[in-house]
Amino acid sequence: MKPPVSTRGPRALTLPAGVACARAQFADVGVDVDQALHRLEQISLSLHCWQGDDVVGFERTGSSLGGGLAVTGNYPGRARTPGELRSDLQKALSLIPGRHRVNLHASYGEFGGERVERDAIEPGHFAGWLAWAQAEGLGLDFNPTCFAHPLAATGLTLAHPDAAVRRFWVEHCRRAREIGAGFGEQLGSACVTNLWIPDGFKDTPADRRGARERLLESLDAVFERAWPAAQLLDAVESKLFGIGAESCTVGSHEFYLGYAVTRRKLLCLDAGHFHPTESIADKLSAVLPFVPGVLLHVSRGVRWDSDHVVTSTDELQAITREVVANDYLDRVRIGLDYFDASINRVAAWVIGSRAVQRALLAALLEPPRIREAEKAGDFTARLAWQEDAKSLPYGFIWDDYCERQQVPGQGGWLDEVRQYEREVQQSRSGN
Repeated sequence: MKPPVSTRGPRALTLPAGVACARAQFADVGVDVDQALHRLEQISLSLHCWQGDDVVGFERTGSSLGGGLAVTGNYPGRARTPGELRSDLQKALSLIPGRHRVNLHASYGEFGGERVERDAIEPGHFAGWLAWAQAEGLGLDFNPTCFAHPLAATGLTLAHPDAAVRRFWVEHCRRAREIGAGFGEQLGSACVTNLWIPDGFKDTPADRRGARERLLESLDAVFERAWPAAQLLDAVESKLFGIGAESCTVGSHEFYLGYAVTRRKLLCLDAGHFHPTESIADKLSAVLPFVPGVLLHVSRGVRWDSDHVVTSTDELQAITREVVANDYLDRVRIGLDYFDASINRVAAWVIGSRAVQRALLAALLEPPRIREAEKAGDFTARLAWQEDAKSLPYGFIWDDYCERQQVPGQGGWLDEVRQYEREVQQSRSGN
């Protein structure tokens, strides 16, 4: 259950009048606020576990993060155990309106202090996560972890020239899919299992074709077994480049788009995995006629794929507007993907999640006259009303939604994070 909403002083006393006025303004432009809030309540975000512990995980691989991934900052309170991570996630979820999901990487299993190779992971290693999700009424998503391992040290995994290395990673990915299918079956909610690999070349390769043919063969082996869509949804994720793979990324956008189309997989579009001037909002209506669905990884790249905490930006609003306006909510899964160790990690989850939800709400509250003007060929009115819509009182409707969901509205949630930091996170040592 959500905790009772925090007391927020005099503002709470004037909020109902403000909400009534805001609702009237939206009604004047043809927007049904109650319908928008009902639709927002049905949208689940998938919160990524790796924000809570700086992508460390709970294995003993003897290898640093790698794979072009880097976490900056040393803010105190990092989760060190599965129990601590679940506690932090639970606190974050209590401050985010709605009912959501948690996205796990394979490196977050509970291995009892023993080293378990990734090609030997089993559903039992994630029984604690499954039991927690069942108790909390959450869905789970899953990812194979194809980085931070000695067999990924060369920057190649499923595209590795050594067949034995490829077999290792194929088996790891197969087992990850099996675990994900088990989550979906036990929780009654399909698990999205997303495959991303860091494979690429720092300098110009002599044989791009060979690497991509090896990746294609490996992927077909990974996805050989089929599960019902009610249990498992497979996604593949591309990337423009990575540190150590600046000259060639084997799993490029074009490669995975072709794979998703021909093999009927979800295509993962990560907001940080394209050129800074390239918008994934434009890609949604371009790819969805050809693929079963899209997995969105909502992130915020600053100059490159730096995975900053999601904030309310024009790009975020453009993405959510495309999803809502084109009626893609049933075909697009929305997950968060960032990691910031320079601020409180629970706050990072809350800030990013609520930013996505506010953007979705703004899209759901878009006045219908904007689309009507476009259909009529009146582009002058379209632009005028697009601009007028920006000054509509979305904030009052957002606060109303938070009150209805029994979570703090603007600002109030931060007090609860600070209290949690003092009472729980500051006691952690050895970060």
